[in-house]
Amino acid sequence: MKRVVSLLFICAFFMSAFAQKSEEKLVRKAFDNYKTAVLNKQGEQAVNYVSAKTIDYYSNMLELVKTADSTTIDRLQLMDKLMVLTVRLRIPKEEILKFDGKSFLEYGISNGMIGNIANFSIGDVKITGDTAKGQFMVGKEKAPFYYDFYKENGQWKIDLTSILAISETAFSAMIQESGQTENEILLLLLEKIAGAKPDNTMWQPIL
Repeated sequence: MKRVVSLLFICAFFMSAFAQKSEEKLVRKAFDNYKTAVLNKQGEQAVNYVSAKTIDYYSNMLELVKTADSTTIDRLQLMDKLMVLTVRLRIPKEEILKFDGKSFLEYGISNGMIGNIANFSIGDVKITGDTAKGQFMVGKEKAPFYYDFYKENGQWKIDLTSILAISETAFSAMIQESGQTENEILLLLLEKIAGAKPDNTMWQPIL
């Protein structure tokens, strides 16, 4: 009897380990599929691999693009502020008013507004139930950040909001090194993005 119980325990252990490895592969595949779609500017395809939390974030950002005044924008996190002002500068009002959160993200990916992720990948993957973490890697270097993934309707999806801290940290460091204020650096970046010095209308709501 003890031998049977031991055998069953061993079988259960190996089955669990196999299932874990299979899920890790699916998490990596979700990231790779998203990355491939972004690099090919296939927004409609890419959004199939992002989490509901990501879509909610872009829905909230879209609302800010439409309605936020200068005081509201000035209180935002650095990357959120940059997104709101960049969208107002680069995307016509008529297009913005057609968007929902999903199509807003689709447009950004299809028009190369998400940034270059060619050198990004994930390292170690840790899974707990329907959530997972994949270590952020730049080239072969591990970073102290993690992508979050959620299993939604049986499919692993990446949460893009989980890595906002990386950009926020890099932006803050750049400002400290420059000796300029946050808004001075912001205006320089926006000028590069727009190809011309932006005017004050970008601080005004479009509705």
